[in-house]
Amino acid sequence: MHVTELAFTKGHGTENDFILIPDHDGALDLTVDLVRKLADRHAGVGADGVIRVVRSAHSGEPAIAALSEQAEWFMDYRNADGSLAEMCGNGTRVFAAYLRREGLETATEFAIATRTGVKAVRVEGNLYAVDLGAWRFVQQEKAIQDGHDALVHVPGHDPLSAVSVDLGNPHTVAALPPAIELDELDLSVIPAVNPDPEQGTNVEFVRPLGPGHIAMRVHERGVGETRSCGTGACAAALATSVWATGAVEPGEPWVVDVPGGRLRVTPLPGQRVELAGPAVLVADGVIRL
Repeated sequence: MHVTELAFTKGHGTENDFILIPDHDGALDLTVDLVRKLADRHAGVGADGVIRVVRSAHSGEPAIAALSEQAEWFMDYRNADGSLAEMCGNGTRVFAAYLRREGLETATEFAIATRTGVKAVRVEGNLYAVDLGAWRFVQQEKAIQDGHDALVHVPGHDPLSAVSVDLGNPHTVAALPPAIELDELDLSVIPAVNPDPEQGTNVEFVRPLGPGHIAMRVHERGVGETRSCGTGACAAALATSVWATGAVEPGEPWVVDVPGGRLRVTPLPGQRVELAGPAVLVADGVIRL
């Protein structure tokens, strides 16, 4: 469908910001060029990503349509460069907040569909908690025994040891030695990862602050440095747990501070993980194309 203007809502989760486009019946052709135009911070609305709000049955993706009986609404997420993304932890919360505000979901517990399956949402006051589902260390034995399976290179520093974590989308979590300040890292360029994942990776840099408490910065695949990354916060907490204790204990929550705020990450039984944090809808408007 050719359009000359689009209604949108702008929202953020710990300042990881998104443009939500309502397309309930799947009529919109959300092209790469259109996503880039919307996400452009100088010539468009500006955001880290674009989310199409569409019924699962009308998603245009057979695997998503098959989930329609479990989750009516599909979070069709695109990175700012127009590339498809499997998941977005902060995006799930903003998507859920939008569904609630619009009356498309009215319960305090409901499910949404993503490219990594159905995610359960729970409303906790002004927070949204999302079961992001299964996670795994890409190289389980090396992650637990050695504490690393990759190296990350950033300008001005020796290579950093890192561990690869899969949360439906790829993450490489780097441990900062005491000599490197988190705030001093130059993340204006894409960190080099060795071995280089074929589909790219999000890269998290972690500073422990205390028991169950870390600070993190992230360079997101297809975006650049962002103020927050929900799945990245989960990956960082899981990796730090292994570095600290050699294991990931279900039910032990982690506090993750990001430049845009604070998130709670809780490992769940069955090697699943929950992300909780705020979701804010800040503006509604129309963009002329």
